[in-house]
Formats: sequence, C-alpha cells, structure tokens
Amino acid sequence: MGFGSYDESEQENQEYDANLDENDGVTTRENDHKGSMEFENGASNDELLNRLQDIKSDQES
Repeated sequence: MGFGSYDESEQENQEYDANLDENDGVTTRENDHKGSMEFENGASNDELLNRLQDIKSDQES
C-alpha cells in the first residue's frame, strides 16, 4: 500500500454514534473573563493614520 492509499474495507465498516449526550459539547462560558482591559498606544489618531499611509505606500513600492 503506497502513501495516501487506504483499505476500502476499513471505510465500509465504520459505525457512527449519532446519539449525542448533553455533556458531549463544549461549554463556551466555562472560561469567561469578567475583568477589563485598557490600552494606550501613546500616538494620536493623526499619527496612526500617517503611519498607516506610510505602510500602504511601502507595500505599493
């Protein structure tokens, strides 16, 4: 059997369990974060927009 090939008999005999229990899923609220986050970059909006324009100009060159 070469790389990437498979035994077709293995594919035919697979059984799937379609009965899902309530505990089979993922609890999305298990790791909720209840804090806050603040971020200051120290640059004004104009400085950031100018930097963005510089980046775009560099990519076009």
